Amino acid sequence: MRAARLIKMVLLLQARPSMTAAELARELEVSERTVARDVLSLSEAGVPVYADRGRTGGYRLIGGYRTSLTGLGRSEAEALFLSGVPTALREMGWADAASAARLKVSAALLPGLRDAATGAAQRFHLDAPGWYQQPEPPELLPAIAEAVRDDRRITARYLRKGTEVARELEPYGLVLKAGVWYLAARVAGDYRVYRVDRFTAVAAAAAEEGTTPAGGIEPAGPRDGRFDRDPSFDLPAFWAERAAEFARSILRAEVVLRLSADGVRLLPYVTDRAAAHEAIARARAAAGPDAQGRLTVTLAVESPEVAYAQLLALGPEGEVLAPAGLRERMAAAARRMAAGYG
Repeated sequence: MRAARLIKMVLLLQARPSMTAAELARELEVSERTVARDVLSLSEAGVPVYADRGRTGGYRLIGGYRTSLTGLGRSEAEALFLSGVPTALREMGWADAASAARLKVSAALLPGLRDAATGAAQRFHLDAPGWYQQPEPPELLPAIAEAVRDDRRITARYLRKGTEVARELEPYGLVLKAGVWYLAARVAGDYRVYRVDRFTAVAAAAAEEGTTPAGGIEPAGPRDGRFDRDPSFDLPAFWAERAAEFARSILRAEVVLRLSADGVRLLPYVTDRAAAHEAIARARAAAGPDAQGRLTVTLAVESPEVAYAQLLALGPEGEVLAPAGLRERMAAAARRMAAGYG
């Protein structure tokens, strides 16, 4: 365990100019005191780790030191072959590049690990789209993926509420969510999300006109159609934040329910999972179950219409108390069901 951690520390320092003790501790999931002990062990083993003192200091390798400890173990090799979703690579037009990369990695592995690719493929398969879908990859996805990879601005036409609008975008990243592709892009300094299947046209943005500065040296960047990427942009964190915002934004109504113990257990499976857990936690903290073991919760829902369809799945384990209109609909449905079974 410690040997693997020391190797990982060397590889981290090899990949970055310098890292603080706090950064290393976070990456290695240990304390800063353990980092200091590990650095001392590396120095004693002949690895030239140098500590810069002061507030902006950190650890770094000196003398252009490079380690040869880059061989892959079996679990690492299998994880590498599973790191991409084959369907996603194919839809973006990168299947050939991914195939070539896998062949190169396979050729570089030790003979005893050459079966890692087939071994992983026979044991794990990543199927991104949701059930009951026949996903058709958006026609413009490969062009957008190419722009994302090259940091190139694009001019695009996009369907927004039935109206086609024109935008010039800086495409930062692509996200595949339940079989649907989304583009995270910067527009006038603001980051937004677009559904890729709503783009109707995409083209590389024209290079900006300008004069050549003194000395005749052409500047890099916007003049060739590329944009300067914000190094602090974190696609997974951005997507997680926007997804949470979206989930909250569509829950605009509330219903009050009285749930049996089984109803409490079932609620997260029939409505928004996060909203259900929040409602149950609030109810337990506020009053808890009544004498019959039933819990009264206030649940955020998209609308009474959507709640009606969802809450029918609770059957007799949930009783709608409010709003009155929804309670009446649920009671009418219960009467029709009882008549049908009568």
